[in-house]
Amino acid sequence: MEDSTLRIDTLQAIELAEGVEVRLRIAGPLPRGIAMAIDLIIQMLILIAGAFVLVFAGVAIGFQVAMGIFLLVWFFMRWWYPVFFEASKRGATPGKRMMGLRVVQTSGAPITFGQSILRNFLRWIDEMPLWPTVWTSGLPVPTMAFGLAACMATKRFQRLGDLAAGTVVIYDRVLPEPSAPAPPPMEAARPAMALRPEEVRAVVAFRERAGFWSEGRQVEIANHAKELTGADGRRGVTRIMAIAHWLQERR
Repeated sequence: MEDSTLRIDTLQAIELAEGVEVRLRIAGPLPRGIAMAIDLIIQMLILIAGAFVLVFAGVAIGFQVAMGIFLLVWFFMRWWYPVFFEASKRGATPGKRMMGLRVVQTSGAPITFGQSILRNFLRWIDEMPLWPTVWTSGLPVPTMAFGLAACMATKRFQRLGDLAAGTVVIYDRVLPEPSAPAPPPMEAARPAMALRPEEVRAVVAFRERAGFWSEGRQVEIANHAKELTGADGRRGVTRIMAIAHWLQERR
């Protein structure tokens, strides 16, 4: 049942060398992309505000000096903005914080300054290929195609920078799952095999959340547990409900 669970949820269990298991809810490309867009907007606003200030300051210090300062600010925003935020105690840029995300090591530990540098300086590879345009003064626009392809090809949604640095992006604030239990079956059914603790939680969670799902969605998820229930379709749903009822009666 473990492989089936991975296909329908981003919650992943990682066993450390000490035998300790940590559970991380991995963030997919969509929330990460939204966080990146928020950070880009913040960076653009800072650069625009800085440009206005330097235009007026250029009268006093010289426009060439003002242009040099602007380029230094741009360099910092382009390369070091995410590094310092992600290497901080919060482990997230403002965009990631707004989306409830943070960057951690694959073990769940906070990332180091070196890892933050590596994952962010390799972002230029994830941004490839560049799309040439005219409306941006001839500057090419990154497509993030390589990074998206790497995210979709790895089970932890890691882009190339994450793979090199050994990092993952996870949900920092996981809201409790709402529950709307479906009516219990007439009779409880004992499972035909021994279940691990995480499998017991998955079966019980199925019943507790089934009230939010359509019949088609219930069948789709129950079919992942066909090895346990020995049935598919509506029979599989009924069977897993009966097993969940038996497990909850034992608590």
